Amino acid sequence: MTAAARIRRLTLTNFRNYHAAAVSIEHHTIVLVGPNGAGKTNILEAISFLSPGRGMRHATLEDVAFTEGDGTWAVAAEVEGALGIVTLGTGIDPPATEIKPTSRRSRVDREPVSSVSAFADYLRVLWLVPAMDSLFRGPASERRRFLDRLVLTIDAEHGARVNALERALRSRNRLLEQPRPDEHWLDAVEHETAELAVAVAAARSQTVELLTDALATRHDPTFPSAEIALDGWVEALVRTYPAVEIEDRYRTVLRENRERDKAAGRTLDGVHITDLNVIYTAKAIAARDASTGEQKALLIGLVLANAELIARLTGFAPVLLLDEVIAHLDPTRRAALFDALDRLGSQVWMSGADPAAFGDVATRAQVITIDAGKLTSRAVR
Repeated sequence: MTAAARIRRLTLTNFRNYHAAAVSIEHHTIVLVGPNGAGKTNILEAISFLSPGRGMRHATLEDVAFTEGDGTWAVAAEVEGALGIVTLGTGIDPPATEIKPTSRRSRVDREPVSSVSAFADYLRVLWLVPAMDSLFRGPASERRRFLDRLVLTIDAEHGARVNALERALRSRNRLLEQPRPDEHWLDAVEHETAELAVAVAAARSQTVELLTDALATRHDPTFPSAEIALDGWVEALVRTYPAVEIEDRYRTVLRENRERDKAAGRTLDGVHITDLNVIYTAKAIAARDASTGEQKALLIGLVLANAELIARLTGFAPVLLLDEVIAHLDPTRRAALFDALDRLGSQVWMSGADPAAFGDVATRAQVITIDAGKLTSRAVR
């Protein structure tokens, strides 16, 4: 079994419906049970903030603060991972003003670090949430976000590049809105945009290649393999052309499309519109055309392949968060998922309203009952 990074203690302060909560973790499998609205997903979301990005709900920093608190919040975890035992902490200070924008602070063993990306040295986190069920039939933006999340688990700096690219595109759009935009400013912004776009495309392309290899080694009929590919011309070029050449080509595209983009009010070409194509290999059909059950199985297969890839690259299996996943699987797939998770060796956090859904795993898991923000942990058998 692969070694696993694991959370040994989790502490929440003014996070969502938790004014103050703490729980010690004694097992690789943790089951969160309780009625809807009790705060199960909030626990998983808190853990997701121990990785780069805006968490599994893609929430703003202010949104996750306790409604009756002072606007601050904090999540801390004692983690045992590749570099031993450390304490990771992240959160925000008192409410921001226009002069002092909201910023997220992160610490390792109480010492400040530049960003939460530093946590990747100790912990990688993956998740499956109900919102992902529409991934294959939804808009391309959702698949890009899913893809970028996969890239982040391998390259912790990817999120910063994506955010910088989005800022550069917004700056270009604002310049184009002006009656007579400054050509020198436009050239400078497009120069930066092209550099960032090619860097983002390269990271995505590398991740897809690695994940393709991981998918090819999976032989699990319950959670079948898939073929994945990027639908974007910049990503297609990064595999065979030097970055500087692609940057020049994209700058030319941006320059030639200024009038068109100005009329549209947005930049119409680039990696910000790239799509992720997923093919159900066994049936040779697009994942969007598969049944609901097949899509669920394909999605689980992708996440498991990503987890296996992380374990192979880092030597430690990631922490896996499964929000309301078990309840929507039939008994056969449920049992197969439990077996797959055992083989993976990850610390797995699962949530659900019906304790009976976890009957096959509850006897070898730590069960935490949640009711109105109160946590009650049952001793591990």
